[in-house]
Amino acid sequence: MSKKKIGDVILDVQNISLRFGGVKALTDISFNVKEHEIRAIIGPNGAGKSSMLNCINGVYQPQEGKITFRGKTFRGMNSRQVAEMGVARTFQNLALFKGMSVIDNIMTGRNLRMKSNLFLQALRIGPAQKEEEQHREFVEHIIDFLEIQAFRKTPVGTLPYGLQKRVDLGRALAMEPQVLLLDEPMAGMNLEEKQDMSRFILDVNDEFGTTIVLIEHDMGVVMDISDRVVVLDYGKKIGDGTPEEVRSNEEVISAYLGTSH
Repeated sequence: MSKKKIGDVILDVQNISLRFGGVKALTDISFNVKEHEIRAIIGPNGAGKSSMLNCINGVYQPQEGKITFRGKTFRGMNSRQVAEMGVARTFQNLALFKGMSVIDNIMTGRNLRMKSNLFLQALRIGPAQKEEEQHREFVEHIIDFLEIQAFRKTPVGTLPYGLQKRVDLGRALAMEPQVLLLDEPMAGMNLEEKQDMSRFILDVNDEFGTTIVLIEHDMGVVMDISDRVVVLDYGKKIGDGTPEEVRSNEEVISAYLGTSH
């Protein structure tokens, strides 16, 4: 990996506890994310990884603890407000518009950036037309970056799964996030697709300077591309450090690496 400059803490998760009725999904979880790093969250199924991402991007409101982004605390924020602050997310189960083209799906990620009102946007007149042209230019750049030019006008639902995941990544990038949350970006992929996605994640981190928080089951991928790893098990944090430190942590080995998931 090239030597990159990792900055100060951009996202700080402090003592987060989340319950659904009597069930504890997360218990007193704390970790931070530094600017420009790739931070992985790993753990067995049911460890609380997706719940943690849902707390960060405003889908769930934890009962205890706080999450701070660039010094601002997320209190009672919904996912749109969190996105407006600069945190975008991809989902484990693709939430793309299957009947719409690749370019139109990625354009939906620009909605947060559009200033002109919906009526003008619909008519594409005046300032709205100029604005749309600028947004389309930005989206074309993402399409080139993700090497999906050949599919610009193709309905997303007809594409192979690996390419749909790439479109999902493109839509999140269209929001120009400072922090990108990736929920199992490689789930269901074959080896070649995983290698492609790993390369794109590293390139997004490097070329766009985007900070990435990643949930991933493929330990090889995690160890290859992450700067630091936090390990959850049954909603508790059992490890935190570099890939090497986590790999040699006895508690992590017994909970995760020593069992076949």
